[in-house]
Amino acid sequence: MIVTLLTDFGTADYFVGAMKGAVLAVNPRAQVVDITHEIPPHDIEAGAFTLLAAFEAFPSGTVHVAVVDPGVGSTRRAVVVEGGGHLFVGPDNGVFGYVHERVRPFRVFHVTNESYFRPRASETFHGRDIFAPVAGALAGGVRAEELGPEVGDFVRLPFARPGRDSEGTLVAAIIHVDRFGNCVTNITRQDLDDESIKRGVILHVGDREIHSFRRFFADEGGRVGEPFAVWGSAGLLELAVFRDSAARALGATRGQTVKVEVAAVE
Repeated sequence: MIVTLLTDFGTADYFVGAMKGAVLAVNPRAQVVDITHEIPPHDIEAGAFTLLAAFEAFPSGTVHVAVVDPGVGSTRRAVVVEGGGHLFVGPDNGVFGYVHERVRPFRVFHVTNESYFRPRASETFHGRDIFAPVAGALAGGVRAEELGPEVGDFVRLPFARPGRDSEGTLVAAIIHVDRFGNCVTNITRQDLDDESIKRGVILHVGDREIHSFRRFFADEGGRVGEPFAVWGSAGLLELAVFRDSAARALGATRGQTVKVEVAAVE
């Protein structure tokens, strides 16, 4: 069984190695795979997006451990999320906020059964002492129900889904800026279908307008300097500039509003 790890720990310290050891101590047959450990420190939203973009590449039954946990040791809950054939283990602080939208329906369990924790769990390293051994147990066949009670409330992210303003206009947001400067929005194909795009769509980002939709980055001859929209590999609409940074060209940052103007049906 596969257990993935996603953290903001970096690789210079012992943290990641200790987590792997804690998984294997419970389940020596587990295959532990790193998604990344380079999430910016304490950046829950970045961790949530990266997990969303990566988890579906893994086979059904994979256990994903996500630890971006500035509230470690506080009253925030440890949870297991079950949905879409995958299991997710980590803090209830929003790091599963985008996954919640993708894997509906899902179930959330508050991890309270301390028999699955390492003895004398540290107040400052739940990744090693709670989340990793719980993941090892799940990968070995333990059911989520055995770890604690199911709960209906959980921490969501403010930009998990687009909304609509008083006039019915779709109001979305940039939820991630990648290393190339591409701006990933929270717009899915359910929010903006092909028929709407064919009729004509204008994306408003600050005082800029984007009219062009492309199939891939070099589409339409790869014209340099023109911002355009493209469906990205995470299934979300991205704003891009061929061989340049859309974030820089648009003056955009994470959290920036994107208003979607769709031409009326004639």
